[in-house]
This record gives sequence, structure tokens and C-alpha cells, in this order.
Amino acid sequence: MSAYSLSALEILRSPALTLKWYVVPMLLIVMYIYNKEISAKNWNVVLGGAALWGMDLFNEIWNSIVFHATGFAPVWGTPMGVGDTALLILIGYNIEISFMFAMMGVVVCLTLPKDPKMKILGINNRVVMAAIYTTFAVVIECFLNYAGLLTWEYPWWSRSFPYLVWLIGYLPFFTMAFVVHDMKRMKNKLITLGIIFGVDILALVVFGLMGWM
Repeated sequence: MSAYSLSALEILRSPALTLKWYVVPMLLIVMYIYNKEISAKNWNVVLGGAALWGMDLFNEIWNSIVFHATGFAPVWGTPMGVGDTALLILIGYNIEISFMFAMMGVVVCLTLPKDPKMKILGINNRVVMAAIYTTFAVVIECFLNYAGLLTWEYPWWSRSFPYLVWLIGYLPFFTMAFVVHDMKRMKNKLITLGIIFGVDILALVVFGLMGWM
């Protein structure tokens, strides 16, 4: 097991060791953002944002499974002493990351052109926006890794090989957020969100009871 992984296990779900006051205002910021959009009845943005958050949670779950299966390291980690977190929820998932993705989905959906069929340089704007946001997110992740705030311990998931980070780490998030945002029927939006979070909750319960989380 890597040194980073051992360090992470020391603080995993141990708020008595790590909790910080700034978590409270961060929570209020997330609540404010969603409440503002709900008050405006901007359901496309609210549900699209929630879809992105749920997709990220799924990635965090399989990252924990990778750690359990290998016994060495998660694909990405945020252990003790590496960007000191206020709460490590899963082996590579801290409270700051959770709040960040909860807000990110709303932010990106707010920037979408109103016409989902509009083209940018001959390409559908949703495709272009997903590619741009994915690239931007990967650049930030590479910078976080370079700065020592995020650990990557496998050569196929690294700054020298960021392609999987782009393809698996972010593209599905923005794609699903935009798909849910653009669905015309509220029923379809809610069913899609139900599937995303249903899979997340089922995986957390099953693998949590198995001790894999």
C-alpha cells in the first residue's frame, strides 16, 4: 500500500481529526446557489447541476473500489498532508471536492446557449462546450497534481498521460449535465436523476457493507 494511501486511511471519515469551520460557509454557498435557481424556477439548471454532481459521485465510488481491489492506491487521492481536507468522505473524495462539483454543474449549465441546436464552428454547441469545460477541468487537475494537492500514482492516469482523465474523469460529467438540462419533459429529467443517484446509493450501501468504501 502506498504511503499516500496509508495517510488517507488515517483520516478517512474522521471529522474529529479534520473538520474545519470553513465547511459551514461553503455549505451555505452551495445552498444559496441552488436556492437562487430554484426560486427562479430554473429547473433545467438545477437538475443539470445535480446530474453532474451525481456523475462525479459515481466516479468517486469506483475509485474507492480500485483502491480496495489493488490494495495499493486509488486512481486519485487526497490524503492527509496533501491539500489538507476538512473531511475525507471516500479515499479520493473530500468535502471540498463534493461542494465544488455541486456548484460546477450549476455554473456550466448557466453558460449554455439557449438554443441546444446552435452550432459553433459547424459543431453543435453542447459538444463544443463539453469539450472546452472538460479540457479546462483537466488542466486544473494537472495543476493541482503538480502543486501536490492531488495524488496520482498510476502511469495511465498522470500529467504525462492525461487522456483518460479527459475521457473518463470529466467528459461524462458535462455530457450528462447537458443531456439532463436539455430534456424537454420533467419526468425524463427526474427518471434520469433517479437512475444516477439510485446507482450511487446502491453502490455505497452494497460496497460500504462489504467494507470496500
